Amino acid sequence: MKTRILLLATILIAIFVLITSRGNWSMQSLVGSAGADGRLWSGPSTIHGAGLTPDELNNIEIYKAGRQATVYITSTVYRQDWFFQVYPVKDLGSGFIIDEKGLILTNYHVVSGSNQVEVTMPDQTKYKAEILNRDRPDDLALIRIHPRKPLPYLRLGDSDKLQVGQKVLAIGNPFGLDLTLTTGVVSSLGRTIQGGANDQVLEGMIQTDAAINSGNSGGPLLDSSGNVIGVNTAIYTPSGGSVGIGFAMPINRAKAMLSDFQAGRRRARLGVTVVYVAGDLAEALDLPREGGLLVQDVGSGSAAEAAGIRGARRTVLIGNAEVGIGGDLIMAIDGKPVDRSDAIARAIAQKHAGDSMELTVFRNGRRLKITVRLGAAVEDRI
Repeated sequence: MKTRILLLATILIAIFVLITSRGNWSMQSLVGSAGADGRLWSGPSTIHGAGLTPDELNNIEIYKAGRQATVYITSTVYRQDWFFQVYPVKDLGSGFIIDEKGLILTNYHVVSGSNQVEVTMPDQTKYKAEILNRDRPDDLALIRIHPRKPLPYLRLGDSDKLQVGQKVLAIGNPFGLDLTLTTGVVSSLGRTIQGGANDQVLEGMIQTDAAINSGNSGGPLLDSSGNVIGVNTAIYTPSGGSVGIGFAMPINRAKAMLSDFQAGRRRARLGVTVVYVAGDLAEALDLPREGGLLVQDVGSGSAAEAAGIRGARRTVLIGNAEVGIGGDLIMAIDGKPVDRSDAIARAIAQKHAGDSMELTVFRNGRRLKITVRLGAAVEDRI
């Protein structure tokens, strides 16, 4: 035993002598040292470039292109105070250029009631804008500036092909912080919210967790190819800031507005408010299990009223929500079964004022087919 201990001690002493006999030896060489220039931190001996992932590179590429066509919109409304003095009130929002000649898409509520609209470009050039078209039910607006040179613009994608889970990017001017990028995914499709101009009902909205805040309204929601698939419109916020629940108007609704404006047509409207019911809920209301859109209200003077569509006669409490019952259940539109809450909005996006639409409704235990001649309603109904 004593021999083993003596041998181990001899080996340890030999190792210590070997290390300490080196000319550049110090205790710090064993535990690391401050930077050669005296700093209290150290870094790698060789500096390498940032290793960006393909997803990061995609974000950067889309932002560089998208920021050039995203603008800052200031709208001014003149009001009177208690002493009848006129004073300006400014509202801020975003928009995006859709052609080189200066056409810009934004939200209706960004420019509604404005006496003056000013557009600030990414290079801080400012232009006075004119409002060409307002689409209040879809909370959309088209404005125009007269640039001194051709402008970069964004291409409009196809929102009908969106899938929950795909990546989206939002560019805008939240709280006046110009050209801010946020990223997220499509969280859900076909959402119905209370928002937009005058807090009306907006149907068929895209839900996203990409941060959207005050000032983002009217800015583009982009897919991973840089195409616009939505117009950022509203957020759900108990606190006043983003909580990861934002909403965008599908770009196909804006494309329909643009087509009608170009052709001199008015947007089609049916003139109803509805709620989607199916499955157990439909059966509980004595309706067919396959469900459909239960009409809650029919607008006075609307195309739906003229066709004899019936709204709710009374309300019941389901969970924490009141639902009107006794009205027509729209089960199919132009022969296509209704299987989502934004079915009317999607069907109307393909039509114009004066077109016909065939509705299959369930009423008093029977299925009926009703042909409606669509109007151009001005109320906040689809």
